[in-house]
Amino acid sequence: MKRSIYPILYTLLLSGILTSCKNDQLAPVRADAIKPVVITEPTPHDTDDPAIWIHPTDPAKSLVMGTDKDSDGGLFLYDLNGKIVKKSIPLQRPNNVDIAYGLSVNGKKVDIAVTTERETNKIRIFSLPDLEPIDNGGISVFEGETERGPMGLSLYTRPSDQTIFAVVGRKSGPSGTYLWQYQLSDKNGAVDAKVVRKFGSFSGKKEIEAIAVDNELGYIYYSDEQAGIKKYLADPAANDNTELAFFGKDDFKSDHEGIAIYKKTPTTGYILVSNQQANTFMVYPREGANGNPNEYPLLAEIPTSTIECDGADVTHINLGPKFPNGMFVAMSNGMTFHLYDWNIIEELIKKAK
Repeated sequence: MKRSIYPILYTLLLSGILTSCKNDQLAPVRADAIKPVVITEPTPHDTDDPAIWIHPTDPAKSLVMGTDKDSDGGLFLYDLNGKIVKKSIPLQRPNNVDIAYGLSVNGKKVDIAVTTERETNKIRIFSLPDLEPIDNGGISVFEGETERGPMGLSLYTRPSDQTIFAVVGRKSGPSGTYLWQYQLSDKNGAVDAKVVRKFGSFSGKKEIEAIAVDNELGYIYYSDEQAGIKKYLADPAANDNTELAFFGKDDFKSDHEGIAIYKKTPTTGYILVSNQQANTFMVYPREGANGNPNEYPLLAEIPTSTIECDGADVTHINLGPKFPNGMFVAMSNGMTFHLYDWNIIEELIKKAK
């Protein structure tokens, strides 16, 4: 997990003046780091994880959502110029957030944002783009467990019937059942959730926070910090908790963090994972390699201007002149999110191949 620093420290790190942080693991921003097209307005406390909401009729009006992690935190919505357009009701230490489309609530299809609220041991659910709560005050998670503290979260939409599931991680937990999966549904005009699965091996080295789901290919990926990235089937109906892959074990300086999946086609693309203490992103083939969907060689390392990035998201959708082939967004210390033109990242990946 990142450590909050004041904006002046962020400025020094961005300029490369500082070379280490509290534990001397943090590298300076590299001279060849790619620069964002947009840096968002700062939040009051501590940004942690972003998600991208695609506007249904005009992608240029899409929004970026991000968490502000504090006891008096919340969710923030930004336009593509980085301006804050709305803040949610106060939330007690929201960590990760994800977005899904078309959940049936009170007879209507609603786009939703779901975030963990660590200090209340709940997940919170909001309609989009109005950012209003639709969860009757939140849904308790990891009930009956001594280790709760929800942190990581990603949403899976099952292609066959559009059922939406929340995959939730926590600050600590037992190997084998570290993550719980919840099915989301309407209950009297609000969103409810029921546990449908418990899974996820854990190395015990640090924690599991970053989670990402590939809806089309049906996989869940998560970062077992300081160990590697792990892969499972996403559909709980498969009744299969086999660990399909464990990769990136030797590629990172320290913590494996935020995961984003860029989709070039329905079945190909890239998996980008934050190499947190190096201020870079490691890139792997979404479709696997050598005919093996569970083989993930490192394709490239992308140096970014983000400092100690926890969370990231990406889209291939044309969002207008600034982001014609999609946008990559990553959290940074300094209470901001950085928005990058995908074309710049794609060029670096091509050069590295």
